[in-house]
Amino acid sequence: MRPIEAADHPALQAFLGTATPPAWGLLGKLLGDLVAVVTLEITGDALRVNDIYVARELRRKRIGKAMMREVEQLAAKLEQRRIVVDDARGAQEFFRRVGFESEGDRWVRVVA
Repeated sequence: MRPIEAADHPALQAFLGTATPPAWGLLGKLLGDLVAVVTLEITGDALRVNDIYVARELRRKRIGKAMMREVEQLAAKLEQRRIVVDDARGAQEFFRRVGFESEGDRWVRVVA
């Protein structure tokens, strides 16, 4: 796992199926192939997860969980005390399993 770089944009566009790649986030590779992306944003009060994508054939293989551990470590390095997900779009159970708690429409994890 590593931060997204400008050179990754063509691969991200193909993986995500979008014309505009995310501005900032982390990507995960397995044997050189892009298998996961977490798009992020720093706000005044938290590190915000805009989206998490894992290749369909690799879901339920703990890749998403590993990506979220990296997000937690990044939040700690950036001195952000909270990680926030505003729109879990059907992934509420995933976020609950990786330590987030529901706060109305948002999912929040406090970084130790």
